[in-house]
Amino acid sequence: MNTIAKTHIILYVKDQTRSAEFYSRVLNCEPSLDVPGMTEFILSETCVLGLMPEAGIKRLLGSRLPDPARAGGIPRAELYLRVENASNFHDRALTAGAYELSELADRDWGDRAAYSLDPDGHVLAFAEKIE
Repeated sequence: MNTIAKTHIILYVKDQTRSAEFYSRVLNCEPSLDVPGMTEFILSETCVLGLMPEAGIKRLLGSRLPDPARAGGIPRAELYLRVENASNFHDRALTAGAYELSELADRDWGDRAAYSLDPDGHVLAFAEKIE
């Protein structure tokens, strides 16, 4: 059986600095890597959130990649994070500039979750298990 040692979730962003500041406030931590072209936040021992400029991925992969900048603001990914005290995370996201889509509520899949949009239009969900 093949095992995945580490997962990197990369969000393509319009402005790396703005997005890095947003996620730093929301996650309440500093990036583990912050260089031109990539900012990373450690989410767990095996998961990293990366922020890469749209222009950077376009340069890297070239003309075969549809231009992510053409979908600016249109939700094209969801970051669903199960955390302790989802309300605190959601509130920090709103304070940092996220747009609320749905307040914290019990969901029929067994989580209590709140949804918002980050500055690039990615759906951001913070959830906790309903006890």
